Amino acid sequence: MLLFLSSVFLLIITPGPGVLSTAGIGSGFGFRAGLAYVSGLWLGNNLVALAVVSGLAAILFSIPWLRTVLLLASSAYLLYMAAKIAFSGSKIAFIRSDVPPGFMGGLMLQGINPKAYVVHTTLFSGFAFMPENLTAEILIKFVIMNIVWIPIHLAWLWAGVALNRLDLPAGKQRLINYFMAFAMLAVVAIALWFRP
Repeated sequence: MLLFLSSVFLLIITPGPGVLSTAGIGSGFGFRAGLAYVSGLWLGNNLVALAVVSGLAAILFSIPWLRTVLLLASSAYLLYMAAKIAFSGSKIAFIRSDVPPGFMGGLMLQGINPKAYVVHTTLFSGFAFMPENLTAEILIKFVIMNIVWIPIHLAWLWAGVALNRLDLPAGKQRLINYFMAFAMLAVVAIALWFRP
């Protein structure tokens, strides 16, 4: 179970669409606006986990044309975000918009977030620690996942708020942008390599 816990932590804390957009909302709109968005992400994350556990995701992804359309759409969106971040100049470039996306924005993002499907497929199909009681194992995994997921996303939200308050030199801001763009490209690569 300790291996599962550490895997949950490492898979969730790594930059992906959910955490980067959470930091972006914090940076652009503050902590309070970010809480509604994180609530939507949380519900969406649990719905994706249920889709993976129930087999619904496998059924949907077994339709070749639908799988291809979803993969291309989500990969294109993530590539767009990576380019936007990388080429944003010296400004800290989290994912921004003029109006905070709110609860529904967070919920919808998780539905097309390839990292969410890859993470949940990895977590729920592996790391068996109660093979004699699969239902209890799945429930425990949901509890552990949420215990880790919530503070990590609140920390990313706080990081966005804190970074907005810093007056970093242009070179350091560009390095942060390049790192975030690289992280987004890594998410695309994972999504393409480990198709659900």
